[in-house]
Amino acid sequence: MEESPITDAALGELAPSPSRPRDSAVGAAPFFGGATRRPGERTEPLRVEVVRDLAAFDALAAEWNALVMRVDDQVFYRHEFVRCWLEHFAPGSPLRVLTARDDTGGLVAVLGLKEEQGHQYGVPVRQLVSLTNKHSCRFDLLAEDPKRAAVAFLSHLLADRRWDVLRLSDVPEGGAAWELVNAAKGAGMPWGAWPSARSPYLVLPPTVEAWKKGRSNAKPLRRRRRRLEEKGRVEVERVSGPEGLKDRLEEAFALERSGWKAEQGTAIAQAEHRRGFYTSLATVAARSGWLGLYFLRLDSRPIAFQYGLEYGGRYLAMKPGYDEALSEVSPGHLLTENLVQDCIERGLKELDLLGDDAPYKREWTQEVRQHHWLFIYRDTLVGKTLQRSKFRWAPVAKRMVGRWVRRR
Repeated sequence: MEESPITDAALGELAPSPSRPRDSAVGAAPFFGGATRRPGERTEPLRVEVVRDLAAFDALAAEWNALVMRVDDQVFYRHEFVRCWLEHFAPGSPLRVLTARDDTGGLVAVLGLKEEQGHQYGVPVRQLVSLTNKHSCRFDLLAEDPKRAAVAFLSHLLADRRWDVLRLSDVPEGGAAWELVNAAKGAGMPWGAWPSARSPYLVLPPTVEAWKKGRSNAKPLRRRRRRLEEKGRVEVERVSGPEGLKDRLEEAFALERSGWKAEQGTAIAQAEHRRGFYTSLATVAARSGWLGLYFLRLDSRPIAFQYGLEYGGRYLAMKPGYDEALSEVSPGHLLTENLVQDCIERGLKELDLLGDDAPYKREWTQEVRQHHWLFIYRDTLVGKTLQRSKFRWAPVAKRMVGRWVRRR
């Protein structure tokens, strides 16, 4: 673990002056707006530390989770979730997890990053990227004071010239990580943001009766349920504990692999790292009381499932699947109907459908939660060129090609 104390006084010393102009061509550290102190005001320094291996990351578990619970208590940010993700999606990756401590030594901010060599339009790029992919759902800076943490972290990163772009994926609208963008903007650094997932979510009413009023899909689903019941005994099963979990997961993975996901190669069971992640996460969740694995069964045979987590008053729907041979009765929708009712009866406040927007999700809600990819580039010739190519030149070229195609 590396340490780097960052003080507001030090940040003030980074400000350009007439005698020492800022040399943007070599990425000299800039002045961050809002980091100066009022006369007589004392601000204790934040000490930035870098976690580079799993052993040091594991040692943070208790402090990490305590911070999550204080600032933004979501299961995707908890140490256990991130640990499962690291083990299966980034084994051996060079970590660059930033932590910040106050003058008492307490953990007050974390930013989970790893180093990655990538390419942008054929050009090699040294990247610092968030610990995310499409299975991680959501990411953010975790900080008691996001503005102050953003200044400390970005100032720390600027002392290291071995990266070209900082990329954070699936940051929610209004998330704390936007303070990193604000700090970069104040420093005159190139930056950009792209919209990513628009995740539908349903705010749950206090009673099932209140939810049933005005539902547009209620009658069609009643007809489909009757048609399904004509085929045999229909049951709903909820798995929340470790007993029999291995067999239930195998049923879910096999059902998902029987459909279109297998044709596209995206089924959980088709990749060992995906199978490992969802198996490990379910095991941890079952042990911690977060698991919510639902099945719709026809004569005991699973015909639909929903793999999800129940945390903080929300049900988080991570992975669905259904028997496509029964698509005429919409087993996935029938299970979702039972799922919503059960969540309401259990006192949950929200069903978060996660991932990208899709027509089948919009049958349940019109509310969406917007996420973004955030990019911050070093203030160098390379950084400026990368930013302009991604956010100026490429979009213009795409529009020009689109106009040419439409005119043909």
